[in-house]
Amino acid sequence: MSHSPNNNLSRELKKQLTILGSFVSIFWVTELVDIFILKGRLNQYGIRPQSLIGLRGILFAPFLHGGLPHLISNTVPFLVLGWLVMLQETSDFWIVTAITMLVGGLGVWLFAAPSSVHIGASILIFGYLGFLLLRGYFQRNFISIFLSVVVAFFYGGLVLGVLPSAPGISWQGHLFGFLGGILAAKLIASEKRNYP
Repeated sequence: MSHSPNNNLSRELKKQLTILGSFVSIFWVTELVDIFILKGRLNQYGIRPQSLIGLRGILFAPFLHGGLPHLISNTVPFLVLGWLVMLQETSDFWIVTAITMLVGGLGVWLFAAPSSVHIGASILIFGYLGFLLLRGYFQRNFISIFLSVVVAFFYGGLVLGVLPSAPGISWQGHLFGFLGGILAAKLIASEKRNYP
């Protein structure tokens, strides 16, 4: 039995909303538990540069935040950019997220100040930004180029966040997350060319 395009689209949208909603729920539940029950103790599980135990932060850091303002400022761009990453293929989201966490996390671990601890979903947000901005260049199809232009128009100013900035902001996380997203765009474009 064949399914109508509308049913397929509806099912895909539900899947995308479930994925994004699950991530955001984890962000919020984790932060609320950390604030009201653990009194900020979870933040020690962030990325601790050049410390062996600090490597665990590559996995945990994107789910930890330094208070509600930090979490609120990350929630909307995570939802918007995360959904745009999924727009062509939902599976792209998992690939971009994994590569960004690895490249962004390792970059922070190798190059940030040893005494610092890095947390926040902005590693992922900048990864999604890098992916979306460069996807059009690597894939060269109309929808990818169009999305790159739209994202550049609305979110292009964020790119300045990869530069050294105010104390307490992990510009290294922004920079290496962004580079991870660019790498993901290149790898996904190559894979699509090899397997049309």
